[in-house]
Amino acid sequence: MTLLSTALVSNPVAIFLIVLVIILMAPVLLNKLKIPHIIGMIVAGVVVGPYGFNILADDSSFEIFGQVGLLYLMFLAGIEIDMYHLKLNLKRGLLFGALTFFIPMVMGAVASVYLLGIDWLTSVLLASVYASHTLIAYPVAARFGITKSPAVLIAIVGTIIAVIGALLVLGAAVNIHDVGRFESASIAWLLCKLVLYCAAVLYIYPRLTRYFFKTYSDNVTQYVFVLAMVLLSALVSKLIGLEAVLGAFFAGLVLNRYIPTSSTLMSRIEFVGNALFIPYFLIGVGMMINVRVIGNVETLWVTAVMLAIALSSKWLAAWGAQKIYRMNGAERGVMFGLTTAHTAVALAVVTIGYNMVLPDGSRMMDETILNGTILVILVTCAIAPIVTTRAAARVKLQIVESEVSRPTAATRHSSHTLIAVSNPLTAGGLVELALLSRPVKRSERDTLFAINVRNDNTPSARALARSVLDLSVKAAAAAGSELATIERYDLNTVTGVVNTIEERDINEVFIGMHRKATVIDTFLGGKTEQLLKLTNKMVVISRCYIPVNTVTRIVVYVPRKAEFETGFTRWLHTLGNLARELGCRIIFCCNDDSRRVIAGVLRRDRFAIRSEYRQVDDRDDFLLLSSHVLDDDLFVVIGARPASVSFSSDMAEMPGFMQKNFSRNNIIVIYPEQFGDETPVESFSDPLASDISSTPSPWLLRLRATFSRLSTLLHLRQRRHRKNKNDLRL
Repeated sequence: MTLLSTALVSNPVAIFLIVLVIILMAPVLLNKLKIPHIIGMIVAGVVVGPYGFNILADDSSFEIFGQVGLLYLMFLAGIEIDMYHLKLNLKRGLLFGALTFFIPMVMGAVASVYLLGIDWLTSVLLASVYASHTLIAYPVAARFGITKSPAVLIAIVGTIIAVIGALLVLGAAVNIHDVGRFESASIAWLLCKLVLYCAAVLYIYPRLTRYFFKTYSDNVTQYVFVLAMVLLSALVSKLIGLEAVLGAFFAGLVLNRYIPTSSTLMSRIEFVGNALFIPYFLIGVGMMINVRVIGNVETLWVTAVMLAIALSSKWLAAWGAQKIYRMNGAERGVMFGLTTAHTAVALAVVTIGYNMVLPDGSRMMDETILNGTILVILVTCAIAPIVTTRAAARVKLQIVESEVSRPTAATRHSSHTLIAVSNPLTAGGLVELALLSRPVKRSERDTLFAINVRNDNTPSARALARSVLDLSVKAAAAAGSELATIERYDLNTVTGVVNTIEERDINEVFIGMHRKATVIDTFLGGKTEQLLKLTNKMVVISRCYIPVNTVTRIVVYVPRKAEFETGFTRWLHTLGNLARELGCRIIFCCNDDSRRVIAGVLRRDRFAIRSEYRQVDDRDDFLLLSSHVLDDDLFVVIGARPASVSFSSDMAEMPGFMQKNFSRNNIIVIYPEQFGDETPVESFSDPLASDISSTPSPWLLRLRATFSRLSTLLHLRQRRHRKNKNDLRL
């Protein structure tokens, strides 16, 4: 293949402008035709590239941005994975990876020998082209919101297995060509380097990331750090003989824990990738495609054979996984669509084969195979988004129908959240905590407010209030959420907050914890204690010394009888959403009765989180567990207002105990809603009425009395039976 003459446009500004116009117009035009915009960008790359109208040259800028775009695509695939669901589907993904690797390898090698007349070594190397694939259609799955679907997760795991397998085959083929025989030691050494590389990244990256995020809170600095870590992982992966895409994907998996889905940093990462780097990569793929090779009959025959093997083998792998795991046709279509496209690894394999010269002077892979591979890339990159779009729409519809048929408490109740902000240093962290605690799927009626109450009407007080509210709006906007601000002048802070709660129908309030200034100050502070007396809504009191996304565990102390409170489900959903966003473990310290109800609610409402339980029956058990709360943990205490069901003498002494033993820990104190209009949770262990404050009906009282008499008679009969047996023994 030879390039055409010098491109028409060489000015850097003009080149960048043309690329931006393509990125802008491709979705706008193709959405009307219901064609995935990914195809439009690839086709646009063909048109403006050196094999089209030669408007732009495939120069170093496209090589750099295109390579970064491919790495960015794999990084996003790793960072958007739900690790909980990934672990659940890991075994299935490994099996699918074996299918999507070995089926194309066997079919490709046999067809290349008997249909194309290629020797076995070249056929095996060419078969690795069919076995590998690129997740070029992953943005389609992300736009449909099915990235947590088992089909997508299985396809992602299968991609990694297929790419690693293809690279091992490539290494073995090159070794045979250079040495003349297969050396297992070289493959074993490559696997050893892979294990050492993964161990090093798993050990270094989490510690370095946690330290950096604790030290530097600026979002731009954090973004540059994350991008540098991704490129470093990709570079090291390339240097040890693996593919750079593996390093980028693995970095995404490791950093997944520290970049929550609803965080500001995640919004920036997705925005930059989808707006610039990934489109650059797609346009660069189109610029490499030479459509002029279609006229050669031999090339058409080779391309037809290669395309038939590439598509049929991947479809058979998806069909096999569907039958084994009893999945439906839509899920099979998603797996097939995601694993169909061939780009990066295929080009690398064919380029290496093209540059390898045999003893007779010929190339291992001639220009016919090279041109056929280019056409396979063109067709598969066009088919993959179309297949994925159609299948993803059906999978999304199935997910929506299942959620409608089985509504959960998280979707039935609207949420009106009020964030009380007064300090510019803590306003952003408080807003981020509230955003991470919200459910992923919210109704249009859910609202988020930030309030600043002042009793000083001077210009400086107004300026401070406006500054705090502006910081809150920026923190919410950076995470892609809307925040309404309320600037209020009132008699005092508590009165202003309480009046706003009543006026706006607020369900939950987030406030910062009082900093004890004098000896006579209480742990919560006089304003917070007064607020708890004047409202029965859920109040979340926060004091975090480190960013929320760097906590390692969430440790929750649940008092006895907490499951009987009206707001039990709401605070449990709040912590469940927080644990799901942070991807960390949540440990509930409670008794057996509370444990059964908590586990039942989490299971019923399908919270995919890693939950653990510690037995705590009295205060002494809690004192023993409290010594295990670390500085990087988030310690959550479920409080109880006086005269509530879960209030006790231990709860009355809890603030003093926390002030004495947890002065340096990250703490959240949650006071559940009392006497609200929510339906209390029904016990998963006791079939009694859910509202213990209501008077049971007469028929229920008679039923209970009947059961009590039957239980007494049965107990007396058992005692008489045991007494008779003992008499016989004597």
